[in-house]
Amino acid sequence: MRSIYLPRTADALAFAMSTYGIPLLVLATTRSAALTGAAFALEWIPRLTAFGWAGSVVDRRGAAAVFQTASLGRAMALAAGAVLLHLHPSGTVAIATVMVLAATTGVLTEFSYIAAETAGAAAGRRAGRRAHRVQAVLLGIDQTATLAGPAVAGVLLLTGPPSMLAVITVLSLLAALLARRTPPSPVAPARAPKREPGAGLLTGWRTIRSLPALGWLVTGLTLSNLATGLLQAAGPVIVVQHFGQSTTAVGLVWSAAAAATLLSVTVCRFALDRLGLWPVGAACAALASLGCLAAAQAPDYRSYLVVVAVLMAGEGGMTVVLRTLRSRLIPPERFGSTLSATILILLLPFPAAGVLTALTPPDALGHVITVCAALQALGLFYAFARLRTDPALRT
Repeated sequence: MRSIYLPRTADALAFAMSTYGIPLLVLATTRSAALTGAAFALEWIPRLTAFGWAGSVVDRRGAAAVFQTASLGRAMALAAGAVLLHLHPSGTVAIATVMVLAATTGVLTEFSYIAAETAGAAAGRRAGRRAHRVQAVLLGIDQTATLAGPAVAGVLLLTGPPSMLAVITVLSLLAALLARRTPPSPVAPARAPKREPGAGLLTGWRTIRSLPALGWLVTGLTLSNLATGLLQAAGPVIVVQHFGQSTTAVGLVWSAAAAATLLSVTVCRFALDRLGLWPVGAACAALASLGCLAAAQAPDYRSYLVVVAVLMAGEGGMTVVLRTLRSRLIPPERFGSTLSATILILLLPFPAAGVLTALTPPDALGHVITVCAALQALGLFYAFARLRTDPALRT
């Protein structure tokens, strides 16, 4: 509890609040849809750039050390941002501050996430036959943080940007302090030759290409993530400017989506035992596609909240299918590198979604979301059509 679960809880809350709160902060500070989209891209592009390096640093320095350093760095950046926004609530300094925060927190959060995942995997290995219980608790922590984080960030933003940043700062400091009890994870030998981060990603990419079932599923989910990422990036603009709601309402959308995802994951665990991978995956793909198409045409805030929750429920089910499939197919000796490559590919659409939001006039966002929803539906349909007869998805 004290060495793994509590640090993970504090970090997951800081992760969720910064991921969803920073774009809200940018919109509240700049009142610009273009800058909101640009901030979303700035938040994700450094994460992707740092992805390979984060894994290498964790392997060499240990998960606990990297987790503490990243959490402390994020706390320092957020504290500095809170002070600057308190002194300069508007103007050029405020705009520069929120844009730098988007990029800085993105990088540091990526390092803390990789370190937390590594520590969780080590805890599972120590648990032996009870490893699945450890992973279930960690998944529950992540989903609960995603459920609470956006709503809390939206409420805190009503009291002022410095207040929201101060709370995330405290959570980051708490995570760093609690991580002092985290057992050290295995590290690479001091004399081991340094491995370029790109080498592991290249190995992972080759493994994905050699496994058609995994490749098609990753392709479909990547197109799906473009639509999901666009809804995340454009969410503050749609809810605040189009529907005339508050920043709290934006957080409620993603909290409801997290609740629907948590329910979907629970249901899919039982459905997979009875129906198998392909029927469950295809049903979730259809649910996600319909939800995204409906979100593009939602007439009011309430219907928008419901259809986004439906979309994310479908995404959650497909994630369970992906996790199950890759655990079956990926060779153990290449699992780490293939997992990194898979996650990197699935995250690539998010900065692209931020760029799309920045370049699209607010009045045209609905049309762009419709196009992305159509691409999502076609990509998922084609992927699961190819996977229908694949032996890996028959059970």
